[in-house]
Amino acid sequence: MIHIPKAEYGRRRKALMAQMEPNSIAILPAAAVAIRNRDVEHVYRQDSDFQYLSGFPEPQAVIVLMPGRAHGEYILFCRERNAERELWDGLRAGQEGAIRDYGADDAFPITDIDDILPGLIEGRDRVYSAMGSNPEFDRHLMEWINVIRSKANLGAQPPNEFVALDHLLHDMRLYKSAAELKVMREAARISAQAHIRAMQAARPGLYEYSLEAELDYEFRKGGAKMPAYGSIVAAGRNSCILHYQQNDAVLKDGDLVLIDAGCEIDCYASDITRTWPVSGKFSPEQKAIYEVVLAAQEAAFAEIAPDKHWNQAHEATVRVITEGLVRLGLLEGDVEALIASEAYRAFYMHRAGHWLGMDVHDVGEYRVGGEWRVLEVGMTLTVEPGIYIGPNDRSVAKKWRGIGVRIEDDVVVTKTGCEILTRGVPKTVADIEALMAAARAQAA
Repeated sequence: MIHIPKAEYGRRRKALMAQMEPNSIAILPAAAVAIRNRDVEHVYRQDSDFQYLSGFPEPQAVIVLMPGRAHGEYILFCRERNAERELWDGLRAGQEGAIRDYGADDAFPITDIDDILPGLIEGRDRVYSAMGSNPEFDRHLMEWINVIRSKANLGAQPPNEFVALDHLLHDMRLYKSAAELKVMREAARISAQAHIRAMQAARPGLYEYSLEAELDYEFRKGGAKMPAYGSIVAAGRNSCILHYQQNDAVLKDGDLVLIDAGCEIDCYASDITRTWPVSGKFSPEQKAIYEVVLAAQEAAFAEIAPDKHWNQAHEATVRVITEGLVRLGLLEGDVEALIASEAYRAFYMHRAGHWLGMDVHDVGEYRVGGEWRVLEVGMTLTVEPGIYIGPNDRSVAKKWRGIGVRIEDDVVVTKTGCEILTRGVPKTVADIEALMAAARAQAA
């Protein structure tokens, strides 16, 4: 299985510390364990910022970065080894493992943090933390600061400035390294296979969850621990619900199925949407809408390159979709006027994409200084135009109602344009119909 190499975590910590003010400290907690019900826990998933800096997979841990500290700049508080708990819950790294396997310069038991951390903070001018994202940890941090303040009359020096760590860290996460892209390509490859498997398995009479099971099988078979987000398997009129997740309706002949799903590898997400007919053959109306969306996506790809700004891809999809809706008679009027009045939003109500990385809707500003962000090499994003015609929309002819189409791929900005990471899933009408016909012939 492909993973981020340990040396890269060290480079990230050094890069972050190089941006921190002199005589400062950064403090970041691991994700808490989430209780599912009573004494059953959700599958643990590390906080993305914590993972980005450490690769450390355990809860009850705190990263401390102290540029210039003589005894080591990277300190990790974590659980101690405990034979009895490890019998129940699995092995722990402990302090030795934190240093040996995860690159910490120094490591302490998490149970000692109240005694040790105030002494590390004392005398530092500035504290960087993920303020506001973890209220419980914010409270602990202020308790440690107050311990220092209580000793000010003895000469203790509390920090005089607190800064959100997000600005520095999230800008770093926006640019993907070669190692990150290698992991993301693997996540894309596995997810592409899952979408193909779902297309091949589709039959009238199955349920949406039948196809979700095919996705989950392929994800796990490929080595992914979990989906990157709740899989959307939306058949028929459900395809017009953007974040549909019930996944329990029957697949009917003549319906489209919209699947929005991707897996996560080493905490890096993939995000693919494909829309296709349960019967294996698009109706004329379904095909017409589908090909407008596909053309919009192709137009967006052409607007993703260095020195182009974030919104150009979206603007391209708006133009192609508006022109297509006019051509099909779903909108009436002058294209420029319809774009200016946002008439297309009755059918295309979301943006063309989002940043992608450790979070499926990844961190990073879309505007800088009030202007759309200029794209740069290494940025990864989704491209996902769609058209959704409500099943009860009486403003359009009945033949169009209930058709929902979205097509989504993941791309990385390159020196000359963009690389489509998820091109392994068929996308043209002809290719989708051929794949499904071959699967049915083989099953017959």
